[in-house]
Amino acid sequence: MLKNVIHLSLLLAVTISCNTAHRHNHLHKTANTGWHQYGGNPAQSKFMDLRQINRSNVTQLKIAWTYPTADSVQYLYNPLIIDTIMYVLAKNNSLVALNAATGKEIWIHANLAGITWRGLNYWESKDKQDRRLIFCINNTLQEIDAATGKSITNFGVNGYVSLKEGLGRDPNTIARVQSTTPGCVFEDLILLGSSPGENLFSAPGHVRAYNIITGKLEWVFHTIPHPGEYGYDTWPKDAYKYAGGANTWGEITVDERRGIAYFPIGSPTYDYYGADRTGSNLFGNCLLALDARTGKRLWHYQTVHHDLWDYDLTAAPQLITVRHNGRWVDAVAAATKQGFLFVFDRVTGQPLWPIEERPVPASEMPGEHAWPTQPFPTVVPPFTRQAVRADDLNPYFTPEQKERWLKRLAAGRAGLFTPPSDKYETMIIPGATGGANLGNTASDPARGIVYVATQDYPSVFKLEALEPSGGPMTAARNNRAQATYAQFCQSCHGETRAGGLGPSLLNLGSRVNFETFKTVLATGKGQMPGFQHIDEKTVTDLYGYLAGIPGAEAARARPPRPEPVIPSGPVVAAGAVPVPKEIAERPAKPLRTYPEGVPGPQTHYVTDYGLQYSNLMSPPWASIVAYDLNTGTVKWRTPLGQDARAAKMGAQNTGIPNGSQRKGMIVTSTGLLFATAKGGKLYAFDADNGQVLWSTDLSWDTQGMPAMYAIKGKQYIVVSANAPFTEESVDRSKEPGALPRSYVVYALPE
Repeated sequence: MLKNVIHLSLLLAVTISCNTAHRHNHLHKTANTGWHQYGGNPAQSKFMDLRQINRSNVTQLKIAWTYPTADSVQYLYNPLIIDTIMYVLAKNNSLVALNAATGKEIWIHANLAGITWRGLNYWESKDKQDRRLIFCINNTLQEIDAATGKSITNFGVNGYVSLKEGLGRDPNTIARVQSTTPGCVFEDLILLGSSPGENLFSAPGHVRAYNIITGKLEWVFHTIPHPGEYGYDTWPKDAYKYAGGANTWGEITVDERRGIAYFPIGSPTYDYYGADRTGSNLFGNCLLALDARTGKRLWHYQTVHHDLWDYDLTAAPQLITVRHNGRWVDAVAAATKQGFLFVFDRVTGQPLWPIEERPVPASEMPGEHAWPTQPFPTVVPPFTRQAVRADDLNPYFTPEQKERWLKRLAAGRAGLFTPPSDKYETMIIPGATGGANLGNTASDPARGIVYVATQDYPSVFKLEALEPSGGPMTAARNNRAQATYAQFCQSCHGETRAGGLGPSLLNLGSRVNFETFKTVLATGKGQMPGFQHIDEKTVTDLYGYLAGIPGAEAARARPPRPEPVIPSGPVVAAGAVPVPKEIAERPAKPLRTYPEGVPGPQTHYVTDYGLQYSNLMSPPWASIVAYDLNTGTVKWRTPLGQDARAAKMGAQNTGIPNGSQRKGMIVTSTGLLFATAKGGKLYAFDADNGQVLWSTDLSWDTQGMPAMYAIKGKQYIVVSANAPFTEESVDRSKEPGALPRSYVVYALPE
């Protein structure tokens, strides 16, 4: 069932006429001088109506102050700035309150191991006497007093709310559920998504709202519908009992004036093989508009039917006002991983321009029923390339590399919606990481301009039958596991797996069973973040590789796990509110098979994400694209970053592979667009034409979104610079005068 049905009675209640005066008045009413939520404010525009920094003086920006993180954790954190206080993560996952004008520590709540690492949210009562920081930690929702830094123990049950409850499943079967992003505050509610994982039998990604004062679960919307609910017939019977995903792990946007929340919904599991989820799979891959107070569906649009490519919606939907067909329209624009920008009337859900359902290839896999059509916008052009072609291979390949890829292209299949196969390689661009991903959208709302940070990053993959966790390690599987270890684990656990920043992994098989390993890898533990994009097959291979370490190495003594250290400074508390192990740790009885009476596929097929080929295509590999959605056209496009390897060969304006993921933008009312880029760069672009007006080099690479704020008329920009450089970048962390891993704050000189 593909028609996007609308509840007309609800729409009539919220429809509000729009004109020029309202458009500008509403903009200035919602503008603020702080960065009060993840992404700035509930609209997620990253737009700041601050006037001190402009085109004429942006080149004078200097470092105003820095705050060292004092550890080696890679923080993807988006700081909050409330009045004169900045809240950051540092010092072994401690929450630190700083004077936002000087960087001086005010208080430290130490050792919040397991906290959502991308940020937190803020709420205050109308009289501002009650101020709370709201965050997820170890599968719970918790709060800290923003003034004192101490846990609020009368919230929920002894200070916590279990996020494993309220999903329509036995909580003891759920491994992980807390989101990797902090949700969105609306009135006295915290709206939450989740990150339940992308493997078979992951938890469902139902979206929820909790009361900020009491912790009460106020509403749940089932993204995998239950019997009798709209969309139930787009799944097999009883799919809600075993299907997972269809979750919001990205950024939630709220139209505060109308009370409408826009949730970007991700893919159902398993991502690449859907024989157990025949149908279009609502509400997977949907832009979902809900009444923020009740959770009632207002409208939805599905951007991918029966997803087989991990084309989650993650980037923040952008709320804009445009001139369309002679009238002002309040619209919402959703940028997707597959490189499309979908634009709708934000009240009715009607597309501003036609969207066509076009035929796409069928699947050859047993039991798989790929959906026969997919939606394509007809006017608004895509912001990425969408085809892997021989004439667009990387021009810096050696003749041998090019010849190998020409043979692989000839033997494989390429195309945006080409289904995965176990008989040949499938090559798609954009791949699993986009396109547009987390933090990759911003806007100038009143002018109808949307900015997308995008990357042309292909995926190359091939399905294989899923082997039991105890299956033999073939040479190919072992090689994949070694590559995975080098990519994700080696920097902390050492080249020989004997430990370093992280504990030893020697003799792992005798200490940790497969289910525990899988849960820890997915959810993280202590300083270790969760790696939710490592697929089931690769997790299995990695465990086999680590568990099969030769006896000589396994005999080495395992270094003791260090006890949490209380950092220096004004520590007011340590640790989160204690929670039962069955909530924080692995499930007592994880779901491993289909429920009784549900016929699952005899064989499951899996693949890795095929992300080893970031520079397969010709540059640019990362860009910022500006859209004028009054006309549905691209206003400008400019590369983001410079690949150091290509620069040695004379290339310029390449962008950097994977250069926009986990980065962010800020748009100002003075016509500037600030953006971070892989390679430790902060740029200021002219928002009207994309010209680089200023840039600066950071001593460390940056991952989290930047933030902007003002105190007593002085305007600041803060960037998290604490990640190590990679081979695509120039390593400046060891140069003379380099800063330590830090939050770096820029301002104009006095």
